[in-house]
Amino acid sequence: MDRRSLIKNAGIASVLAAGVAPAVHAQATVRWRLSSSFPKALDTIFGAAEIFAQQVKAMSGGKFEVSVHAGGEITPPFGVVDAVQQGSVEMAHTAPYYFFGKNECFALGCAIPFGLNSRQMTAWIFQGNGLKLMREFYAKYNIINFAGGNTGAQMGGWYRKEIKSMADMKGLKMRIGGFAGRVLERMGAVPQNIPGGEIYTALEKGTIDAAEWVGPYDDLKLGFNKVAPFYYYPGWWEGGPQLDFFINQKAFDALSTENKAIVEAAAAVAHIDMQARYDAKNPAALKELVGKGTKLRPFSNDVMAAAFKTSMQVYSELNDKNPDWKKIYTDYSKFRADSNLWFKFTEAKFDSFMQSQKL
Repeated sequence: MDRRSLIKNAGIASVLAAGVAPAVHAQATVRWRLSSSFPKALDTIFGAAEIFAQQVKAMSGGKFEVSVHAGGEITPPFGVVDAVQQGSVEMAHTAPYYFFGKNECFALGCAIPFGLNSRQMTAWIFQGNGLKLMREFYAKYNIINFAGGNTGAQMGGWYRKEIKSMADMKGLKMRIGGFAGRVLERMGAVPQNIPGGEIYTALEKGTIDAAEWVGPYDDLKLGFNKVAPFYYYPGWWEGGPQLDFFINQKAFDALSTENKAIVEAAAAVAHIDMQARYDAKNPAALKELVGKGTKLRPFSNDVMAAAFKTSMQVYSELNDKNPDWKKIYTDYSKFRADSNLWFKFTEAKFDSFMQSQKL
């Protein structure tokens, strides 16, 4: 054995004798940054990103860490898609419909007026063609997506004045996220796309006349009941909005097979946890809001009918001018029709009976 080999082998023997594995076998540490579109104050919707990061760290034994940053910390709340696409952050957690201005198909990955409810959305994504179709679309933006939560059906928002009929929609300045603004605009309203952390001030100052966010738990935290007395339902534009984790495709491709599986598993945990939190926390929050004087109101039939008719017109027009939309919406709408037929005989009937009982 020559001198060089002797030194090399002696070195390895020393390391093993010390009980330390050779560095060549150690898995490389991965550090990512996640930019959220939401403020830290919302433990439900922002919290999903934190759950994801906790799971990634735990499953990797601390070898894969994701630092979570609230909207505005490293990117603006509505700047996360550009940041992920360009690779300035590895990933984001957001509501895809915020970016419908880039292409209306972003809304199909989240929620559209009179679209899928939360269970239907999860079924379309995981057992239908939803994930395949949306990933084909997001690939154009150098993004791969993973489902990152669902709020369940949302409320219809807070209003400074009553909305008794379609006439009250005319000129209404309303903060509303995503694609629904296009429908409201045709109904005579004036949609405003404002980040969650800025809604209270705008509503308080009268810069806007109404605002929707999510539902009782988040809305109570944000204090909307203090600046607008009327709380309408349902949020017909968000029957089951899905949040997503957007990951830079190159960053994801660079992960080991093990870490890719960890990302998928962690996202699934966060996805389930979010709606469980909302379903558990919203009932008590609604009671508290009503106890503090909030006036619950259903949207009138003429508002609902006009919204539905307008939404279908918009979708028909998009089928004619946006090939991406037509491809995805054709599958989405068929899944919606079949699912609603099934739910008509099961969930809907069961729920309506149970809600009429005194328990």
